[in-house]
Amino acid sequence: MGLLRRLFGPDIREIWQKLCQEIGGDFVEGGAWQGDKVEVRHGQWTIVLDMFHVHTGKVPIPFTRFRAAYVNPDQFRFRVTRRGVLNSLGKLFGAQDVQIGYADFDRDFIIKGNSESKLKALFANERLRQLLSAQPDVHFEVQDDEGWLGPDYPANTDALLFMVKGVVDDVTRLKNLFDLLAETLDQLCLIGSAYEGQPPLKL
Repeated sequence: MGLLRRLFGPDIREIWQKLCQEIGGDFVEGGAWQGDKVEVRHGQWTIVLDMFHVHTGKVPIPFTRFRAAYVNPDQFRFRVTRRGVLNSLGKLFGAQDVQIGYADFDRDFIIKGNSESKLKALFANERLRQLLSAQPDVHFEVQDDEGWLGPDYPANTDALLFMVKGVVDDVTRLKNLFDLLAETLDQLCLIGSAYEGQPPLKL
């Protein structure tokens, strides 16, 4: 084990346990059907870090995922991705791209949502913009369910989702992503698009 650790570094479980020590999180060991996860409390919310795999042929592709359930009283939803060739092509086919008024942020990201005024109010938060801009890969959105294979969420309950392809094994980056979700939840409360109460959903 010592030789393997020297060759490949600590495994993701060790990294997550170290993360928990630094941010006061709980490491939750997985079972036969669920993998390990990290849970961090922020106010009345729980921010969850876990991983899942997408199978394409014989090779499973890992994704690192952060989620937080919250009560969404006005059904405001958004999606933010880094601007790239495929995203830019999507704009040609009518995909909404809201300009929020910060030149660098508008240049680097495609921002979609069902309320332009709420998007501008959300991303008026400078720290939120900084935390997003520090991430090399961004897929950040509000989900109202877990897709056609997953369960629907309770009424007026959604989940923030940030996911990235691959294994994120940098503790500082993981801490910044927890901060991103916490800052977003606080800002959603500030603009009237989240309640501080305990959501009726455990992720």
